[in-house]
Amino acid sequence: MWNDIFQAIDEQYDQMVKTRRHLHQHPEVSFEEKETAQFIVDTYERLGIPYESQVGGNGVLATLKGGKPGKTVALRADFDALPIQELNDVPYKSKYDGAMHACGHDGHTAALLGLAEAILPFQEEIPGTIVFLHQHAEEYAPGGAKPILDTGKLDHIDAVFGTHLWVNAPTGVLQTTKSAFMAGADRFEIKIQGKGGHGAQPHQTKDALVIASQLVTNLQQVVARRVDPLKTAVLTVGTFESGQTFNIIADSATLTGTVRTFENEVQDLVIEEMEKIIKGTCVANDASYEFDYYKGYPPVVNHEEEARLILERSQEADSRLKTEEIEPVMAGEDFAYYLLNKPGAFYFTGAQIPDHYYPHHHPKFDFDEKALPDAAKTLIQAYRSYQEAHR
Repeated sequence: MWNDIFQAIDEQYDQMVKTRRHLHQHPEVSFEEKETAQFIVDTYERLGIPYESQVGGNGVLATLKGGKPGKTVALRADFDALPIQELNDVPYKSKYDGAMHACGHDGHTAALLGLAEAILPFQEEIPGTIVFLHQHAEEYAPGGAKPILDTGKLDHIDAVFGTHLWVNAPTGVLQTTKSAFMAGADRFEIKIQGKGGHGAQPHQTKDALVIASQLVTNLQQVVARRVDPLKTAVLTVGTFESGQTFNIIADSATLTGTVRTFENEVQDLVIEEMEKIIKGTCVANDASYEFDYYKGYPPVVNHEEEARLILERSQEADSRLKTEEIEPVMAGEDFAYYLLNKPGAFYFTGAQIPDHYYPHHHPKFDFDEKALPDAAKTLIQAYRSYQEAHR
């Protein structure tokens, strides 16, 4: 049966590409995914698979109960886009200004919908119950995972698996870890209030631009000189806004950025040390400040048993697939919330286009559509492996 299912997924390739390209042309950013959610609902309506919509917001849960006893396992795909103007020149380019699927979520959705259609004819032979978990708003905290969990509609599941199409790995390669996989992702905003004035009279001012520039440099001491070198942390200042014109000394400045950590104690240390450095720099320059720190998604920590199923049994879905146990990455994912509640694992499905490599969140991002069946087959293989390990 399982080989027949894998073949059926391969036969869904054209439909998955069609679905992916439709979604790519019609991107909707986090918390605004009304049309995308309706597209997903319409697909399950057509297939006759029971579903619930507007779960925790725009989430959709579809349930396929197999004909044989077994565990209930959720397979997750996110479906929000990013506020990015697409720069690709492709037939399926985004039709919406300022919105783009620049991370592969259109592919995640296409793969999961393709899997649902491919497996439907085998429903009576399948053990257990599949929950097709379509999640909104992964890109922007507080995200969609936690609101979905808060509804209690996933309380009954036994495990959860998810994958992310990953252009940093070649097509046909799966990557994951048996423990910490992706970092906790926080953001911060620092507002500096100085005293503006004429560019020719700096002695009468408190130059917020200069103070903020010192902060950009001084904050690098947090990771370099405050965090244990055997621990992991990233502190990045991503935006710097200050000044109005060439001959005016800036009255105020705003910095925003992100912090990535794996451990709570490191996160707490970074926050504490940031506050000290910001305060000290502003006191030295007789300026005031506001420091807002927003704790985002927790780290993605895979469960060892479930991650091992990905690493050791994925080739049963397709012999050409290779698996790699990698070092953790500093990107963040709200899949973390599912793993705090249930056993499971998250993994990368390689999808790199050899002659067109642009990283995730780039306006020229794109992925190899040949990876769509890989994602679908490995998700159902993870489901199969879990069922067999717990029967």
